[in-house]
Amino acid sequence: MTISKLTKAIAGGVALSAVLAGAAFADPAVIYDGGGKFDASFNEAAYNGATQWKTETGGNFGELEISSDAQREQFLRQFAERGYSPIVTPGFNFVTALQTVAPEFPDTHFVILDAVVDLPNVRSVLFKEQEGSYLVGMLAAMKSESGTIGVVPAFNLDLLEAFACGYKQGAVAVNPDINVLETYIGTGFDAFNDRPRAVEVAQSQLDQGADVVYQVAGGAGAGVLQAAADAGKFSIGVDSNQNHLYPGSVLTSMVKRVDVATYNAFMDEQNGSWSAGTIVLGLAEDGVDAAFDDNNASLITDEMKTAVEAAKAQIIAGELEVHDYRTDQACPV
Repeated sequence: MTISKLTKAIAGGVALSAVLAGAAFADPAVIYDGGGKFDASFNEAAYNGATQWKTETGGNFGELEISSDAQREQFLRQFAERGYSPIVTPGFNFVTALQTVAPEFPDTHFVILDAVVDLPNVRSVLFKEQEGSYLVGMLAAMKSESGTIGVVPAFNLDLLEAFACGYKQGAVAVNPDINVLETYIGTGFDAFNDRPRAVEVAQSQLDQGADVVYQVAGGAGAGVLQAAADAGKFSIGVDSNQNHLYPGSVLTSMVKRVDVATYNAFMDEQNGSWSAGTIVLGLAEDGVDAAFDDNNASLITDEMKTAVEAAKAQIIAGELEVHDYRTDQACPV
């Protein structure tokens, strides 16, 4: 099961006033990154994991959506002062704030997703996005009739390029002659919230002949899914399973189990088994995957699924290595 695999991996390694008023000692918390709690992507996955923990245990958790970069350090410190632990921060943007605040509260546990903060009271959780993206790249190439597909990162960032590079590798493995378009929504973190621009960028790729487009843009990426659906083409979601957003148009989603990483952090604290250090989750740990469900069942042939499952098994066995763009900032395809 997904949760048990990730638990094993981890074991090895409203207004603000309203939120804070209800805090009890050792209640866990989530401070959502830009894009908001219900971005249908990264932040919402963290929310889902926290909610699952609450449902199963009857506990309560604090939560807050930031509206500016300056609030990261401010709210981290205020949550720690009120006794929340662990405090989950879903996003690499929290690195600087955590490096400042975590040493001030050595008895408080913090969790950062998608980045590393090497401190004794911080758990850092990374994902092998390139592995999951390889699988959805295969599906895109197998589904494409035009021989052109696209990927839309929020902006030029190594983490997002790891998605794009994995996607390209999977597509080329299926069709060495495939044309993969890559277009950024913007130039900085604001691009994660710019859904109108995401629609425009995706439409430009569709106009160039792409018939499958992969969004790597958090909340803004919903605009990519929308553009593909409006054009009668296919899209690929990211982070959370987004197949349900435009059934019949979303080919699949590259899921990152941010929900389980959050759930496990909360549960570990409750059980007294919380640990610091860096954890890396890939296909072998069910940390990433391509999503298959009733919403995309009619889009995925048995041949497509069999090919993906074979590649997945090879990656897990170490027989197929997917290049990680972050290791040398270059993509082999």
